[in-house]
Amino acid sequence: MIAVQQAKQIIQDAVTEGKIKEFPLQEAFGYTLAEDIIATTDLPNFAQSSMDGYAVKFEDKDKPLTIIGEMAAGVSTQLTIQTGQATRIFTGAPLPNGADTVIMQEKVSVDNKLLTLQDDSLSHGLNVRPKGAEVKSGELAMAKGTYLSAAALGFLAGIGCTHASVYAAPKVAIILTGNELQEPGKPLEFGQVYEANSVLLTAALNRAGINDITILRSEDNLDVLASVLQSALEISDIVLLNGGVSVGDYDYVVGAAAACCIEQKFHKIKQKPGKPLFFGTKQDKLVFGLPGNPSSGLTCFYEYVLPALEKSMHKEPSVIAVTAKATYDYSKSAGLTHFIKAFYKEGRATPLHAQESFRLHSFAQANCFIILPEESTGCKAGDTVDVHLLPL
Repeated sequence: MIAVQQAKQIIQDAVTEGKIKEFPLQEAFGYTLAEDIIATTDLPNFAQSSMDGYAVKFEDKDKPLTIIGEMAAGVSTQLTIQTGQATRIFTGAPLPNGADTVIMQEKVSVDNKLLTLQDDSLSHGLNVRPKGAEVKSGELAMAKGTYLSAAALGFLAGIGCTHASVYAAPKVAIILTGNELQEPGKPLEFGQVYEANSVLLTAALNRAGINDITILRSEDNLDVLASVLQSALEISDIVLLNGGVSVGDYDYVVGAAAACCIEQKFHKIKQKPGKPLFFGTKQDKLVFGLPGNPSSGLTCFYEYVLPALEKSMHKEPSVIAVTAKATYDYSKSAGLTHFIKAFYKEGRATPLHAQESFRLHSFAQANCFIILPEESTGCKAGDTVDVHLLPL
């Protein structure tokens, strides 16, 4: 068995840079930009009013001004004002030639097309968005590595972009093993259990921005599992085998991985739950053997699989490490790192009931893990503990 941090480093070292794919902006939300974007136009590409009011020459602020027309957003004809003139103007409209300042409509009086300014605090250039104020043509508009949020996509659209090259999400195959598994909705025969791991893993993958997911099934047979695994390797970048990863008579993951020429990086970690976790590679493909117990498998997903996926996609980690005060005592033996299902709120972490590896009920109420390291024998109420906040 290896230590938790050693296992995490092995996985991170094996992750290769994600594939780059071009998406229309409407489909690029949540990805990470894979190239610098250079502006091909000024934004805005004309001097623009930031509010409804009147466009004037600042030097004319103490004179009555003749209103000669108006400028609305989208206008296609440019106006020019001379000394002693002004135009009505609306938010987003281009300034007329000769104007340099906009006075808001609440601070003027108008009498028979003569405008009198009533703003002692008026300054040169007030309420004007200069040409290129946001970005100028030829400048770096957005750097490689930027997370494409709604605002980022709106900015790119505003400079005329229609597509973005991003680090694409990997294709993932989930292989379910176990003769005892039955689909939800069908009657259970003696010895059967409902299969839940495909549901929880698919949901967790979707939450991470991964939607190209293939679900495969295998009976508890070495040759069959090896055949299914080979098929998964051909269609995916990452394979998640679920169940059959321990050392029982019907646990065939390690043997099937060897049959498919997968290089084993480790098998078994000094942790609870999820001790039998398997990890291997074949070229640039990653293969995880997750425990079949739902709580163990999901714990391993958050601690090991998700960070690998996020590194591949150039995303910031979504499992956030913080510290908190434990609200209850928790005892353990030294020798294994424990991931304790817990609930975090306002700097306090409460261990939940039912920590056994097959129990999902408490996991459904958890929003974090309390991390108790190998050498620890537990914690007392009030102790400061390490906590991993989960992306729910």
